[in-house]
Amino acid sequence: MKIGKLFCGLICALATTAVSAKSDLQLEVSIPRLQVAEYHKPYVAVWLEDSKRKVTQIAVWYDVEMENGKGEEWLADLRQWWRRDGRKLSFPIDGITGATKGPGMHTVDFDLSKAFKNLPAGKYTLRIEAAREVGGRELLQIPLNLPLKNSELPLIVEGSSELGLVRLSTTK
Repeated sequence: MKIGKLFCGLICALATTAVSAKSDLQLEVSIPRLQVAEYHKPYVAVWLEDSKRKVTQIAVWYDVEMENGKGEEWLADLRQWWRRDGRKLSFPIDGITGATKGPGMHTVDFDLSKAFKNLPAGKYTLRIEAAREVGGRELLQIPLNLPLKNSELPLIVEGSSELGLVRLSTTK
């Protein structure tokens, strides 16, 4: 499915019921099973960015178990995330940092009132970036408006290499 068609369909589905500030959002990120000679789990970063490129961190998955924080050295491979905000951060980030994930569907749960706290209404982009050692990289983007409206969810985009289906939906 083309992203343009999907986005157009979502825009056409707008209604007036807003997602309440206490509603939980669920972000599902699919990591595909790749048939390659040397497979490494990808590093993944998820963040929300406003029109002025101000960043709200949502999740960072990397090799947190590597001795002496060596896993942090490879975070720069998440190029867009690193340039936007990653290089300014100290790791691990409580509540955001997690271990790398293997192939399959993985869920990042966050409470709208917590993750999007004090964010003004407006246009935002949810960005999901993955990079894999001896592999590729991919950046997916989901445009959205805050406050979210129930009729706008789920928002779905699909990757073509390092990421599969990514879906933002409400859990209620």
